Amino acid sequence: MHLRKMISLVAVAGVMAGCTSTSGVRQPSGPETVAPEKALVLPPPGGPSIVSVVERKRGNGVEQTISLFTSSSVPGQNFLKAQFLGASGANRGTGNAGFSMINESGIAREVARSVPGVPMGTSATFLQNSYGPFGYASGRSRAGDTCIYAWQQIRSSASANTQARNFGMIQLRLRLCDARASERQLLGIIYGYTLTGTFDGEIWNPYGNPPPADAALGSTGQPIYPDEGGYRASPMPIGYEPAPAIASRPRTAPVRSAPASQPSQNIAPLPAPIGPRVPLPGEAPQTSAKPIPAEAPVQQSARAIGVTVPSPDCIGDAAMTAACRK
Repeated sequence: MHLRKMISLVAVAGVMAGCTSTSGVRQPSGPETVAPEKALVLPPPGGPSIVSVVERKRGNGVEQTISLFTSSSVPGQNFLKAQFLGASGANRGTGNAGFSMINESGIAREVARSVPGVPMGTSATFLQNSYGPFGYASGRSRAGDTCIYAWQQIRSSASANTQARNFGMIQLRLRLCDARASERQLLGIIYGYTLTGTFDGEIWNPYGNPPPADAALGSTGQPIYPDEGGYRASPMPIGYEPAPAIASRPRTAPVRSAPASQPSQNIAPLPAPIGPRVPLPGEAPQTSAKPIPAEAPVQQSARAIGVTVPSPDCIGDAAMTAACRK
């Protein structure tokens, strides 16, 4: 009996000890919303604007999904996705992200998932922005919206990539759909975005060694002009703004007739009379009046036209007398 009581007491003590903890409460690492100024990639000045930034920390880097302003009927949200990889053990994240290289089948799945219902075609033209080469696909929806999906991988060259330095990688994805912007305007965002994130130490540098100075500097036969951009001005516009709505033409207000007491200023003056002007009483007679042309019809003077009633003495044979003929 005593043995059973002792076993019960030990069990109760174990349960109570399991309910107590000496460590503080912590939140497990997962996606969290950060301020827009904490974005690792910023769109160019002029838009599109940042709506929200969701960040996930990994054991070997950081991932961010930057939602952008969207004005389109295509389902989905415009976004910039950035993945900074290479800093092993730098963050307390949920595992390490793998170095997935860009391949054609993977990009095709990303495009179909990010821009549903829009036929997209991959551009075969080699393009390059300030961070290196990139690729993109473009298409137009049934409603006329223009969409692009771009991808870029920033990594040092194989010759500069060693275990001591220039190690790391940045993966970028851009999805843009707009109801009014053209493909070239949307393409300008890829040339204008800015990477604000970085790796600590040159060992994680994904950009490689800095490029040497331009060979044209200090050389003969290579003029440099004072124009903006020197001799390599870029024609690609940076940023875009949706086209303004077409303004309707203002309606013309109806012309109101002037009151009878006030003469209207829009009435054309009467034509000048033809012929000499009759002077008013008190005026000197006009001496420089031009004569009426011979071809002009002679105006009849205004006189009364009536019937002459004969006198009774001029009726009958007396009507032929000289007195009645007057």
